[in-house]
Amino acid sequence: MPAGDASRTWFSEMVEALRCEWKPDTPWAEIIALRDRLDAMLQQIRLSRGIRPPPMWCPVCKQRTQQTEPSVSVRAVIFALGRFVILPQVDVKSLEKRWAKHRKENGLDNGRLTKAVITDSIPEGPAAHWHSPPSKTLVDVAPDRELQQAEPLS
Repeated sequence: MPAGDASRTWFSEMVEALRCEWKPDTPWAEIIALRDRLDAMLQQIRLSRGIRPPPMWCPVCKQRTQQTEPSVSVRAVIFALGRFVILPQVDVKSLEKRWAKHRKENGLDNGRLTKAVITDSIPEGPAAHWHSPPSKTLVDVAPDRELQQAEPLS
């Protein structure tokens, strides 16, 4: 594995796909679908090349562990348009502001409805970090903004 690949999110194949698939005035649904394709491509590249996330030292549990797998977000797609000079920075900034507004108005997180977590059984202190997830009950936010009880996470 080449140096730096463990932390890399954007591989040349992904950048080329972004260049080919990006069109001005793309609707949000298509941008979200593009994000999904790029994220799947990232996961496939990492799997096929045996790229694992870099190790990290957890200050809470004092153990060496793996960082979480990188993923492609809608904002990452927007910023990549500027980073790889697919769009001028002015357009990137405008698109990012429009995404923030669209995301807020529609209750989206990375193109999907946001999930709210009921925190009645979340531990505090050292046990509250991501190595030991608590038992939680998830509440899904419906498009009409009514809360619906979902099954507990395992």
